[in-house]
Amino acid sequence: MNWKSALAIYLLFWAFSVFLVLPFGVKTSPEAGAPLVPGQAESAPHIFRPGRLALRVTVVGTLLWGLFLLNYIYGWVTAEMLDWTQWGPA
Repeated sequence: MNWKSALAIYLLFWAFSVFLVLPFGVKTSPEAGAPLVPGQAESAPHIFRPGRLALRVTVVGTLLWGLFLLNYIYGWVTAEMLDWTQWGPA
C-alpha cells in the first residue's frame, strides 16, 4: 500500500472515531451540579476538553487503522468472503 493511501485511510478512521468516542465520558451540566447559563441546554457538556477528546480519538483511530492494515497484509477478511450473493439459492 502506498504511504499516501495509508495516510488517507488513517485520516478517515480518525474522523470516524470522533463519532465513536464523543458520547463517552461527558457529564452534562445538571449531573455535574453546575448552574445553567440562560439559553444553555441541559444536555450541554459541563466541561469540554478537546485535548482529551483528541487523545482518545487518536488511540481508537490508530487501533482501528492497525486492524485494517493487518487485514490488508494478511487477508483475514476478503471481498469474496463478504459477497452475500453467493449464499443464496442458485
